[in-house]
Amino acid sequence: QVQLVESGGGLVQAGGSLRLSCAASGRTFSSYAMGWFRQAPGKEREFVAAISWSGGSTYYADSVKGRFTISRDNAKNTVYLQMNSLKPEDTAVYYCAADSRVPSGSYYYYEYDYWGQGTQVTVSA
Repeated sequence: QVQLVESGGGLVQAGGSLRLSCAASGRTFSSYAMGWFRQAPGKEREFVAAISWSGGSTYYADSVKGRFTISRDNAKNTVYLQMNSLKPEDTAVYYCAADSRVPSGSYYYYEYDYWGQGTQVTVSA
């Protein structure tokens, strides 16, 4: 069992930056690939970024590539999402998720076993 708690969301102007954190409980954090997803009002949950259990592989949605960076610190049981050059269309609730089945992580939300409660990110124009 893994419990995930996101933090770091907030209100920022377009062009600004935020860093989201996701703290995980449990001693097996390093055996999970981790992902970030987001969901805007009236829209489906969408993939943002994923990182393998070791941190050696990362991949991103095209919409955030070059602006967002996912990283993890297995010693701290934490995964991060650094978001730069934010745009109003990045406004959403951001969720972190843990995947025990796909070592590199996955684009698909149904591959993930555990989810956090989400943190709101609002980007003003």
